[in-house]
Order: sequence, then C-alpha cells, then structure tokens
Amino acid sequence: MNRREFLKKGGALLVGSVCAYNSPSLLATACELSKKGKKSNLKWGMVIDLNRCLQDCDECIKACRKENNITLHGDKKRDVHLIRKVRLKREYPVNSGEKSVLLLCNHCDNPPCAQACPVQATYKRDDGIVIVDHHRCIGCRYCMISCPYNARYFNYRENSKWSNKNHPKSAHGVPESCDFCNHLLRQGKKLACVASCERIGIKAITFGNLNDPDSEISRLIANNTVKAIREDLGTKPKVYYIGL
Repeated sequence: MNRREFLKKGGALLVGSVCAYNSPSLLATACELSKKGKKSNLKWGMVIDLNRCLQDCDECIKACRKENNITLHGDKKRDVHLIRKVRLKREYPVNSGEKSVLLLCNHCDNPPCAQACPVQATYKRDDGIVIVDHHRCIGCRYCMISCPYNARYFNYRENSKWSNKNHPKSAHGVPESCDFCNHLLRQGKKLACVASCERIGIKAITFGNLNDPDSEISRLIANNTVKAIREDLGTKPKVYYIGL
C-alpha cells in the first residue's frame, strides 16, 4: 500500500468512525453529508416582518428560552438572550422614528466572530449556520467583541433549571448565540420562535432555504422590500426584515 492509498483509507475510516458514534452533537449533519458524498445545497435564512410583529409580544422570546434552557438570573449585564427585542433608529433620514426589532445572531456569510476566534471554536457550516463549539471554546470572548450586532452573550452562571430535558443545559464559561435551533432542524421540526409566532396567529417570522427559489422565504424576499441590519459592514447577514 502506497502513501496515497494509506491516507485515503485512513480518512474514510475516520469519517466512518465519527458517524458511527451516533453522537447528538453538531457533527450529525456533517456525517450525513459525508455519507452522501456531496455538500449541502441548503442555505438557511430568516425573514422577520416588523409590520406583523407586535411590539408588546414576547412569545418567541419565551419559547426560545424554554426550548434552549436559558434562565434569566435578574442581572441585565449578564443574562443570556438568544433572541431579544431592541429599539433601533436609522441615522438617515434624520427624523426617522424608532422601531421595535427582534435581534438575534445574523448567521453572516462573512462572520466576524469566526474570523476573530483564535481556536476556530466559532465557524460557519456549509448550510450557513454559524456555530460555537463549546468543547473547543476557551472563553476568550473575542467573538463577542467582534460581533457588530451584540448577538452573543457570555454564560457567567450555571443554569440551575432544566425545562427541556430533550436538550442539554447551557454550559457556563462560554459564549451563547442563536443557532437556528439546530437540534430541532435535525429532527425536521420548526424553530421554537417560528412555531410560537405561528401558534398565536401572527406569523411574523419565516425561516427557510434561501437557495430554493420556490421556498416561502425566497418568495417573501422577491416580493417585498427587505433589509438587513448594518449591511454596510460587509458581513452579509442572513436575517432580513420587512418594514425596517
């Protein structure tokens, strides 16, 4: 056996071993794709219709916390928010009024958080989702500093509550951010925020495959004026807004 054959067989054995382990980690998607022998044609994105979103409604925020086992400790500086509502105001035109906007990780195509991470714990997957690997993360918080959307929070405290037994508790000592409910996506289920918004009949949040021209999200983008936050930074965010 020559060196090339050895490396080829060794690489195939490694991938097979990882996939056979059947870990519930984020490697599941990579394992499925490696078995198919091709990259994903998915590119996940989100559209939030601010014209439909109710200012005093926080159903999506509560659903997110429950699904992802996020507990509020009463400390505004250190509480974790995977999704939250903020008040934004445009610089131009000068007399623009403030708007209540849902803010979360924008899963940028050019994510500054991934570029800032010194140990590659933060990375963008082939399907566009930006992930933080808590096992690799060293807690330096460079990703938090580099994020222009303030969408990452450091988990200072251990979570005492465990409302969703089907999902692990958040680990303290590492940053947290929205991962588009990756664990639900793997099961073919809707994101917690999307499902809760639909449940109350508002349907202000749409999630789907941006690479599919026939998907609901692609049709929304094609038929409406959509904007992203701080597009001028070149981060290429994949969370879009109607009515921003």
